[in-house]
Amino acid sequence: MSDSLDPEFVKFRAEQLKDQASDENFLTLTSDWVNASVKTKYSYGFDWLGVPIIQFPSDLIAFQEIVFKVKPTLIIECGVARGGSAIFWASMQHLSGIKPNVIGVDIDIRDHAWKAIEGSPYREGIHLIVGDSTEKSTFEKVATLINSSDKIMVILDSNHTHEHVLKELEIYAELVTIGSYLLVLDTVIENIPKDATREWGPGANPQTAVLKYMSGRNSFKNDDSIEQRIGITVAPKGYWFRVQ
Repeated sequence: MSDSLDPEFVKFRAEQLKDQASDENFLTLTSDWVNASVKTKYSYGFDWLGVPIIQFPSDLIAFQEIVFKVKPTLIIECGVARGGSAIFWASMQHLSGIKPNVIGVDIDIRDHAWKAIEGSPYREGIHLIVGDSTEKSTFEKVATLINSSDKIMVILDSNHTHEHVLKELEIYAELVTIGSYLLVLDTVIENIPKDATREWGPGANPQTAVLKYMSGRNSFKNDDSIEQRIGITVAPKGYWFRVQ
């Protein structure tokens, strides 16, 4: 929200959010809720324009704020899943007055995802690339779709192992334009019990990878104000703003 629209409300909201961020009871309840939601697969219950989108609604609100504020002309997302997120990003660009331009990268894009995106009104603005996001040949395909004038935003939401996310960061993070965002999703894995069926868990996951990558770097700043505002998020320590 522009400060010029209602300065008094902006001030009021900032004060309330400051109180929220220091409310230990609220923070504990939020953490407990997130843990419970993982067990119930809560994030699997939502669609975007009729297509499944596996995200917390609170994160989606933050995502649209970022797109509206930054106005990225190119959004690169590693991890396509069911296709809903690619459609979401393209629709947010459209609503923000930007021509939809999304690159979705995944090692396995299934038929239902292809069909969902092909049936979307934003299909012309979504480019899918099949391949391991960390392979040179895959990145070369991505690079052909990048223009030097693009304002780029990157989302990492594919394989959640520490090693894979760290490799993605080494390849894609520097593509993010100054004044834009890098989103590393499912960093919440660090804070929830280990799932025995998964390779990742506390101690080795997207959060450990991004914190290692960012250690000693000054080009990005963790925008923890987003996490503090929305509370319920899949991306604690996962919202990064490119400053230089």
